Amino acid sequence: MKKIPLATALLSLGLLGISLPTFAEEVQVAVAANFTAPMKTIAADFEKATGHKVVLSFGSTGKFYTQIRNGAPFDVFLAADDATPEKLDKESGTVAGSRFTYAIGKLVLWSAKPDVVDAKGDVLKKNTFMHIALASPKLAPYGQAAVETMNKLGVYDTLQPKFVQGESIAQTFTFVSTGNAELGFVALSQVFEDGKLKSGSGWIVPANLHQPIRQDAVILTRGKGNKAAAELTAYLKSEPARAVIRSFGYDL
Repeated sequence: MKKIPLATALLSLGLLGISLPTFAEEVQVAVAANFTAPMKTIAADFEKATGHKVVLSFGSTGKFYTQIRNGAPFDVFLAADDATPEKLDKESGTVAGSRFTYAIGKLVLWSAKPDVVDAKGDVLKKNTFMHIALASPKLAPYGQAAVETMNKLGVYDTLQPKFVQGESIAQTFTFVSTGNAELGFVALSQVFEDGKLKSGSGWIVPANLHQPIRQDAVILTRGKGNKAAAELTAYLKSEPARAVIRSFGYDL
């Protein structure tokens, strides 16, 4: 087996903006459910590049906020919005200056079946379905974006009796993928791969129908001094990580 010179290996890590750690550390990361697939890939790549261990937990941004405020042992928080990390900043729950936007999410109206959702989202006004799923707007920013979209289109009041709400965007996706709801508002990253929908039918909601879904990352107070936490957030800004993020349909 051909050996790679140590200098070459160190240079490769340096190009990624990652320094080789003196010893490996573990970082506990709370990740918004919409970012599950890309973060699994990014974490695996980061572990190979640095030797650190990344422990991921996925859920709704609102629930994570409550858990963090109650002392949950997370070092880094990848939220589905920018308001929650900013709130933690003001409450002295973060490492000052560590917050940044790692992705801008996209909302999609999706059905697991082909030809249910049209290319313009007119299915919402036709209102011929029994159930429509969305994440809780109180817990999940994607749910709030779905509510804003329906209000802008003037269909919220009409459709409200048909709502099936999930605690997170992951649960919402399950409702739609299993057919418990004919269609629903989910994160584009959940149904997007290689530049197209993986299955079913969907309408990517225009950005002007809801507030931008700016997703911020931040190092929490517990992560202060943790090399793995600092290097993971740095890696999220690197081109290899950004390429993964783009591949799942996010803007940067």
